[in-house]
Amino acid sequence: MIRSAAQLPARRGTIMSQDHSGGTQHRPSPARTRPTIRQFTVFSENRGSQLIELLKRFEHTGVRIVALSVADVADCSLIRLLLNRPEDGREILERAGLAIIETELLGVELPDDHRSLIEVCKALVQANIEIIQAYPLLVRPRGRPVVAFMLSDIETALQTLDLRRFGMITESDLAAEL
Repeated sequence: MIRSAAQLPARRGTIMSQDHSGGTQHRPSPARTRPTIRQFTVFSENRGSQLIELLKRFEHTGVRIVALSVADVADCSLIRLLLNRPEDGREILERAGLAIIETELLGVELPDDHRSLIEVCKALVQANIEIIQAYPLLVRPRGRPVVAFMLSDIETALQTLDLRRFGMITESDLAAEL
C-alpha cells in the first residue's frame, strides 16, 4: 500500500517548524547508526518560482541535490530532496526559515537485471512492509542505479533486503559521489 506524507506518524524523522520569531525549532533524530539516507521535505506554495528559489539556495554551497520529487497537494507543494551533504543542507534550509520534515529512507541499489525493481518491491511486500514513497536518484553511487524508499518498517526492510543480497547506499556514498 502506498500512503501519503500526511498519513505518516511523526516518529519517522525530525519534524521542524517555523516559530513566530522566524527561528526554527526541532526535535533531534535518533543517532544515525543504520545505513539510511535522509530526505528533506519542504512545504512550499504552489508556484514554480518557489521551487526555483529553493534550488537557488544550494548554488555555490557544495551541497548538491542527488534526488528530487515534487508533489502538488491541496494548497501547497511538497518538495522532497536528497542531498550529498545532509547536515549542511539542513542548515541551509533552517537558515531560510522553511518548514521541513527530515525522514529516514533506504537507498537500494538495483542489480544488473531487467526485473530488479520488481524483485525489490516483491521482497518488501512479502515481508509486509508498506512502500510509502519511492523515487530514483539522479546519481549512481558505485556505478549502479539506486531507488530511495520510504518504508513502514526500516529495520525489517534492512534485514529482508540484506538476506536477499540487495545493496544499500549510505550518506557517505552520496558525499563521495560528487
